[in-house]
Amino acid sequence: MSNSKTVHLYTDGSCLGNPGPGGYGAVLEYGKHHKELSQGYRLTTNNRMEMLATIAGLRELKRSCHVILTTDSQYVKQGVEQWMHRWKQNGWRTSARKAVKNKDLWQQLDEEVNRHKVEWKWIKGHSGHKQNERCDELARDAATREPMLEDEGFGGE
Repeated sequence: MSNSKTVHLYTDGSCLGNPGPGGYGAVLEYGKHHKELSQGYRLTTNNRMEMLATIAGLRELKRSCHVILTTDSQYVKQGVEQWMHRWKQNGWRTSARKAVKNKDLWQQLDEEVNRHKVEWKWIKGHSGHKQNERCDELARDAATREPMLEDEGFGGE
């Protein structure tokens, strides 16, 4: 992957109520190219929107890339870097033998992360970071406008 291009991906999720209507926003930057993604869901959680922002951004890349992924979600970053490997070994169960919440999205995220070389960066949300603020704006806007999708994997937890 040494010849792969470096893409910057910024992500954020939003939920109006938790659970409630939600949305995600993602910004991809490569050289002078800039692409924004967003989608709203009728009933979901903030964590699911954070995950979907990351999945959507990575899925948008048609070939393997070096991705510098900036998120304000410790849940997503720690999930991939610290927890997911063990969950997979345990058949998608936690160390307490409980089913992993949001398993459907963790599995999709695992698939997308494995297609790329991802370098994770965490930033504090609402701290004035230009791209994170834009992602937040996209996510909040998506949570309030049609077309809204059904979050098929949301089980009400």
